[in-house]
Amino acid sequence: MNALHVAINDLRILFKDRGQLMYVFLIPLAFIFGISMAVPPLEMSDEPATLPVVNLDPDGKASKALIDGLNAEGKVKVEMYEQDEAQALLENRQIYNLLTIPAGYGEDTAAGRPVTLQLLNHPNASDTETELLLRVINGVAQVSSLQAQLIAGLSQMGEMQATGSAGSQAFTPERNVAQAQSQFERSKTAPLVVVEKTQPQALREAIKNPSWVQQNIPGYTIIMVFGISVITALSIYNEKKVGSFRRLLAAPISKAALLAGKMLSNYVMALILIAVMFAVSILLLPLVGLERVTLGNDPLAFVLVSLVLALCSTSFGVLIAAITRTEGQIGAISSIGIWLMGFLGGCLLPPFALEFMGLGAISRVVPQYWAITAYQDLMVRGRGLADITTQLLALLAFSAIFFAIGVWRLKFD
Repeated sequence: MNALHVAINDLRILFKDRGQLMYVFLIPLAFIFGISMAVPPLEMSDEPATLPVVNLDPDGKASKALIDGLNAEGKVKVEMYEQDEAQALLENRQIYNLLTIPAGYGEDTAAGRPVTLQLLNHPNASDTETELLLRVINGVAQVSSLQAQLIAGLSQMGEMQATGSAGSQAFTPERNVAQAQSQFERSKTAPLVVVEKTQPQALREAIKNPSWVQQNIPGYTIIMVFGISVITALSIYNEKKVGSFRRLLAAPISKAALLAGKMLSNYVMALILIAVMFAVSILLLPLVGLERVTLGNDPLAFVLVSLVLALCSTSFGVLIAAITRTEGQIGAISSIGIWLMGFLGGCLLPPFALEFMGLGAISRVVPQYWAITAYQDLMVRGRGLADITTQLLALLAFSAIFFAIGVWRLKFD
C-alpha cells in the first residue's frame, strides 16, 4: 500500500508535466512516421550476382555446358564449391543461394529423362537476388533442355531411317522440321531440366526476416521504453535532492517498497508508450500506404512481453540512479548506454545482421536483444508463448539484477 501511494503521487505529477506527456504521445508519432517513410529504395547493381554451384556431375559435358552458359549470360558469376563446404557456408550465412547440379545430369539429359536442378536459398537471402538467379538458371537450363531434346529427336529419326531399305526415304526434310518443331513445343510444356527453389527445412522454420517496418517499430519502441529509465532515475534523484526520501524513510516503509513505488508510476508510463507506438502503427501506417503492423497470433504473449519489457526498463532506471551522483551523469550515462545497448541488442540493425558482423554473442548480454527477438518471433514468425519463454525469463532476470543492484547500491540521502 505504501508503494502504491508513492506511485499515485508520482502519476499525478507526471500528468501535470507537459514534457513527459509529449514524450509519451507526440514523440512516438514522429518516430513512427519518420522511420517508416524513410524506407530506402531498392538499388539494382550492375555487377553480376554471385551464384555458388555444387557440381555432382563433374565429368559430364552437359553440366560443364550449363556452367559455361550461366557465366556467358553475364548476369551471374559462378563460384564452384564442394558439397559439404557449400552447405556449411549456407548455414553460417556466408552464402545465401546454392545451385546443385545432380549426379548423372549429362546422362539423364542425353537419355531424355527429366532432371531437377536444386536452388537452395537461405531464409535471409535477398528475394530480389534469388529471383534474378532463378530466372537466369531457368533460361539457360531451358536452352540446354531444348538442345538435348532436339538432338534426341533427330537421333531417333536417324535410327528409324537406318532401319529402312537403302532406296527408301523414311523422312523428308519437311518431316524433319516438323519433328524438331514438335520437340521445341514439348520443351515449353514439359522441359527436360527443371529448376526447383527450396530452403533447408531447419533454417526455414527457424528464420524469417522482418520487413523494414517490422524491424523499426518494435526496435524503436524498445529504445524509447528504455528511455523511460532516464525519467525513473531523474525522479529518484530529485527525491534525494529535496530530501523526500529521508522523510519517507522515517515512516514504516522499506527501501524496496519505496523504490517499487517510484518504479510503478514510470512502469505505467512505459506501458502507455508501448500501447501508443503499436496502436499508431496498426491504425495509421496503412493510411499513408505503409505496411500494417500485426501483433502475431498470440495476443497474450505479446502483452506479457510488453509487461516484462516495461519492468526491465524501470528496473534499469533504478540501477542508473544507484550508480550516478549528478543529473548530468544520469543524462550522459543513460543516453550513451541506451543507444549503445539498442544497437548491440538488434533494435537499430536486425539481430541476424549483427550475427553476420560477428556481434551475435555480445548481443545476448543486453536485455534489448531478448525483447526484440521476442517481439519478432511473435509478429514476424507467428510463434506463441511457448516459443518465447527463454526471452521472457531473460528479461525477468535482467529486471531482478537491475533492481537488486539498485536496492543494494542506492543511497537515499
